[in-house]
Amino acid sequence: MKSSAVSFVLFVLAGITIPVLLVGCKSDQQVASISDAARIEQLVALDDYGIPVDLLFRNPQQSAFRISPDGRHISYLRPYKNRLNIYIRPFNQPDTVRLTTSIDRDISYYFWKNNSTLVYTKDSGGDENYMIFSVDTLGKEVELARFSNVRVNVLDELNASPDEILISMNKNNPALFEPYRLNIRTGKLDLLASNNNIKSPVTNWMADNNGKIRVAVSVEEGTITHLLYRASEKDTFHTILSGNWKDMVAPLFFDKDNRHIIALSNLQRDKTALVRIDPENPDQPEVIFEHERVDVWWAERTPIRQNLAAVYYVTDKKYSVYLDSIWAAVATDLERLLPGEELYFNAMDDAEEHFIIRTYSDVSPGDFYSYTRSTGKLDFLVNMNPELKAYDLAPMEAISYTARDGTPIQGYLTLPATGPVKNLPVVVMVHGGPLSRDLWGYKPDIQMLASRGYGVLQINYRGSWGYGKGFAQAGFKQWGQLMQDDISDGVDWLVNKGIANPKKIAIYGASYGGYAALAGLTFTPDLYACGISYVGPSNLFTLLENLPAYWEPEKEMMYEMIGHPVEDSALLHAISPAFHANQIKAPLFIAQGANDVRVTEIESEQMVQALRNRGVDVVYMLKENEGHGFRLEENRLEFYKAFCGFLEDNIPAASSRKKP
Repeated sequence: MKSSAVSFVLFVLAGITIPVLLVGCKSDQQVASISDAARIEQLVALDDYGIPVDLLFRNPQQSAFRISPDGRHISYLRPYKNRLNIYIRPFNQPDTVRLTTSIDRDISYYFWKNNSTLVYTKDSGGDENYMIFSVDTLGKEVELARFSNVRVNVLDELNASPDEILISMNKNNPALFEPYRLNIRTGKLDLLASNNNIKSPVTNWMADNNGKIRVAVSVEEGTITHLLYRASEKDTFHTILSGNWKDMVAPLFFDKDNRHIIALSNLQRDKTALVRIDPENPDQPEVIFEHERVDVWWAERTPIRQNLAAVYYVTDKKYSVYLDSIWAAVATDLERLLPGEELYFNAMDDAEEHFIIRTYSDVSPGDFYSYTRSTGKLDFLVNMNPELKAYDLAPMEAISYTARDGTPIQGYLTLPATGPVKNLPVVVMVHGGPLSRDLWGYKPDIQMLASRGYGVLQINYRGSWGYGKGFAQAGFKQWGQLMQDDISDGVDWLVNKGIANPKKIAIYGASYGGYAALAGLTFTPDLYACGISYVGPSNLFTLLENLPAYWEPEKEMMYEMIGHPVEDSALLHAISPAFHANQIKAPLFIAQGANDVRVTEIESEQMVQALRNRGVDVVYMLKENEGHGFRLEENRLEFYKAFCGFLEDNIPAASSRKKP
């Protein structure tokens, strides 16, 4: 089928009538054409100043440090043929050994299973169908769980078991995950619980301190969640708490007594708290920690002793509260040894004798250290990117402003470290999710932009997580409307302060942020001089229709957040940029992964075709070997170089510049 003009057709899929902006099939009309490649090459050539993109976005030389259970070896990720692979070395010696030989994808998640074996996961081409492998300290790799079109997740590393882990996978039904016990030595898989109740599917499984599946979360009729519990694996699950999904109870792990459940909860409250739930009296949870202004972010426990160790919350920055005496003592000593540094416990051995510590800030990707508790000895391991020390990096400042309806909105502002800080070209960087939030800290894209003379504004608009459920739910069914107004009001605030040049403002984001970039150019076309949408949806009908099968149990929740394709069809049509492309007049750069299972290729193709049919300037970068975001180093470097060239072409930061 070929279309030479914008037209609307109706596809009837799964009983739902879905408006789709018709585009030509790739066999007839290639959306990502040779002209795109030539244009991208031109844009890449324009980027000749600021901190080099290669320096900011290349794979780190050493990262993701871990330590073996006995504390004798340190492991880390390091590039091998441009892909991150696992290396190890003795704790107090510099000799290193490469264990893995992945040359198609980076290894991003791995852990020590026992003193001689590590386990890692990776997908294929960004399809998010993760596979599980093991490798021993001699470099012997074993495929543990790999199935066609099946996603395998690590459910529990089972720190106390040397040979077993818990996984979940959707092998029996693409929409439903079931838990398995996997023996990494023999490869034996044992199904631990079935998940075949379509009317009330389980969406989360949790093991107790002995590795027994005793807690689950199920969804009834799409929006009623049940916290399920059983005293042992021989017993039947029964509901101990239930309610609307917006009243969250997220179980984290069992308490040390292996009976009480530690969870995040906003039941009967606005701000999420850390609570302890007694399965015999679940309606009266004990509040362990709460903050009056923000949600509790996360909590951790000690790996072997299974004590509640630390709880985290975020206001302007991330703050840690240590609840375990050993962790608290280590943190106090580290604050003495590394005064003024932001600290994170990256890893530790089973005895909690040896720790891997990471420091970080807004102007540094951080350093790694090893720390020995019995001696108090701190040893420097590596700086994440030592070459950045030659450059002036820009600090990130927490800001707030008042939206048009009087609601306070929080965010962050980064201004160039050198040069003028008034009447600047500004990039509004919109976070994804949208049930997420921006955080204070180092971000390479922000430093890239600041070093080229751009201000960067980040906004935690309504619909963001972290400020209470009222603030988050204020964004429901407000895509392109109230959520976008909060972003527009942030731009106005920055212009009124004299920081932003109103004629040189760009909007950029990934995923939901990519949608916001499209919506900004569509619904406020005079506000932005250009936009960059990175894996962003353009048509909310096709977005909702093409979600992964395993999101099906929670689809009704997404309808409440975004809109129902039938009941709210007028709303979805009104807020889908693809149907209003005739309002866009500013240049646009769209980047997409062909294997994206969240925001599929059709989202970008609809928008590109609609704009090209009108003669609007749009650059399209499509990567056949990527998914929801570019993970391969060469693709990442090309994207950000073209990104900078696109800004230089449309909102240059100054009339002349020199490399720093």
